[in-house]
Amino acid sequence: MNDLTRSEAVARLTNTQITTKRSCQMNPVMRLLISSAVILGLWQMVVVIFEMPSFILPAPAEVFIKLIERYDVLLKHTWVTAQEILLGLLLGLSMGLFFALQMLMFEPLKRWLLPILIASQAIPVFAIAPVLMLWLGYGIASKVVMAAIIIFFPVTTCCYDGLRNTPTGYLDLAKTMGASKWQLLRYIQLPAALPTLASGIRVAVVIAPIGAVVGEWVGSSEGLGYLMLQANARMIIDEMFAALFILAVLSISLYFITDKLLKKAIPWENQ
Repeated sequence: MNDLTRSEAVARLTNTQITTKRSCQMNPVMRLLISSAVILGLWQMVVVIFEMPSFILPAPAEVFIKLIERYDVLLKHTWVTAQEILLGLLLGLSMGLFFALQMLMFEPLKRWLLPILIASQAIPVFAIAPVLMLWLGYGIASKVVMAAIIIFFPVTTCCYDGLRNTPTGYLDLAKTMGASKWQLLRYIQLPAALPTLASGIRVAVVIAPIGAVVGEWVGSSEGLGYLMLQANARMIIDEMFAALFILAVLSISLYFITDKLLKKAIPWENQ
């Protein structure tokens, strides 16, 4: 009887701990909503307390009204910027993976490629943008390349570090079993590098919009960056904030979607 009572007590205590743990864990979407509500509340307080004029800092309600009034225009420019970001991510990830593999497979080539990697980050994006406009025109191509350049370094370095730091025990075991260089890369090094590459992809998703918007600022006739410049020039500050808000939502959504997909694709990432 005492053993049964003790077992029941342990079971109840375990269930209570699990319930408490689950109640303490908050859904990421709920955390995002609460954070957004706090930011909007602080924003409204600043406008009210300091009596900020709308041409300097519009209230959140004014920005929301502008979102509704100009939703068709905002949607059109959002679609353009979204294409630039997604295509830039695809190009930048492909370039980063290719360069990382080349540096791994051909070690002497690393000495030649490393200066290119450093130069891609050392030169300010505002200095590169006019050159890209001259070469590729004012269309979407220059913005895609700009987004790709800005993510090229983190993706390449993360992928290369992951490939290079594969546990030697795995490699030695595979070599003793007669694995070829291609089999080592495909079955051991690439899977081992995926968690590190995932970190680079998360960074890339966050900074890729910077490249696209900078390209739109330098020269464009569409996109959220172009819309922000036009609204600022005409002192339509609430529209500028509306475009900025959409850009933030777009970037945050893209990050969470990417994070979710990476966790599904790489279940061993946190192990």
